[in-house]
Amino acid sequence: MSNNTSRKVPYGQKIAFGIGMLANQMFPAALGIFMVVLVQDLGFPGWMWGILFFLPRVFDSLTDPIMGFISDNTKSKWGRRRQYVFVGAIIMGIAFIIMWQLYRENGINYNFAYFLIWSFVFYLGLTIFSVPYVAMGYEMSDDFHERTNIMAVAQWIGQWAWVIAPWFWVIMYDKGWFETADIATRTLAVWVGIGCMIFAMIPAIFIKSESTVNKDYLPLNFKTIGSSFKEIVKGFKESFQSVPFRKLCIATFFIFNAFNTIAAFSFFIIVYHLFNGDAGAAGLWPTLFGSLASLVTTFLVIPTVAKMSKLLGKKMAFIYSQGISIIGYILLWFLFIPGKPYMFIYALPFFSFGIGSLFTLMMSMTADVIDLDELNTGKRREGIFGAIYWWMVKFGFAIAGLLSGAILSLVGFDPGAAEQTPEAITGLRFFYSGIPILGTLIAMYVMRNYNVTEERANQVRVELDNRRKPMVKL
Repeated sequence: MSNNTSRKVPYGQKIAFGIGMLANQMFPAALGIFMVVLVQDLGFPGWMWGILFFLPRVFDSLTDPIMGFISDNTKSKWGRRRQYVFVGAIIMGIAFIIMWQLYRENGINYNFAYFLIWSFVFYLGLTIFSVPYVAMGYEMSDDFHERTNIMAVAQWIGQWAWVIAPWFWVIMYDKGWFETADIATRTLAVWVGIGCMIFAMIPAIFIKSESTVNKDYLPLNFKTIGSSFKEIVKGFKESFQSVPFRKLCIATFFIFNAFNTIAAFSFFIIVYHLFNGDAGAAGLWPTLFGSLASLVTTFLVIPTVAKMSKLLGKKMAFIYSQGISIIGYILLWFLFIPGKPYMFIYALPFFSFGIGSLFTLMMSMTADVIDLDELNTGKRREGIFGAIYWWMVKFGFAIAGLLSGAILSLVGFDPGAAEQTPEAITGLRFFYSGIPILGTLIAMYVMRNYNVTEERANQVRVELDNRRKPMVKL
């Protein structure tokens, strides 16, 4: 860990890290909105959409652990992370703009190949940026509670991406703004790409780091690529053998991907259940659902969870937060009422505790587990741990996409139909509440005996400090 870590991190440093999180979350938030244009406005068949959704994410999941290893072992006067964050920001910003410059007259096959190629470039840039960026957050402080504060500030800023992104729907399909949605997407991509590229550079510019030129890291060059790959595989296995870390990964997998499995259903439920299939009558309600939930997360959930963590400890804050979210999912079963769309708003403060608390607490707990790993192995591997954690998230996200389609088929829901059968709507609503409740209960069970408490984390911190003292004297 860098020598500049301390018990308290200056607020400006937290904000700098948080602005990077805004870019880290705005890109996927915008991507989720824009992807619909490929099918609805540019005529891509379903199989093309599936390939564009799946292949770049598989590539992303393969490059993450490699980037984690490279970042952990970089010798540089700028430290291990900053240069990658800066370069990755430029690559993903430019690639995001270019990959959305799609024109109908070029034809479906050309647009498909064009988008797929630039998707790989974009996800490569995302990996180069995000893996070292997340690792920067883990090593900003060695204090048990300050780590939660850092992640709370970052998630608070990053959450604005999910407040803003749903409004792209309104802009894209409003003739007063743009003639067609594909024209809107080409224009919005420029603003999102440039803005988020600048945001992503902020941590690289303003977050301090010490030189690693004289560190005893593994060599990174073509001659040692074989042994380096073995170290990557070894590091992957060793990290996942950590029982506390494995619990964090499994719990995140079930909560985050149970939510993502049913996330798109809110649009269908609002349109077909509350407004009997009339998308025009539904108006802004689908957008408001996502945007209001994110506002609740920003102003209520994240500050509350940060306080709960100090009072109850991170594990109990997690358990209680997820318990509150279960109440929210139950309420949504009763508060999606035809003719009274405003009623679901009362469930949002409860519902939002699930995802809203997840990464604030889990990223903070991962930093504690990295200390424990250093005590056991003598290695400092923020990059590898961050890469594996987010690999689990991305792997589950792909599975969630497959489950969403399977559930729609199972309940007999036809997105192209003007009306849906009562059985299809009831089935959709059942899974909408049931899947996240099941995933959350499994995650709570997995975390019930998570044992890296504040007392244990502080003991580890003391042992690590004592271990380093002889090295400082030399």
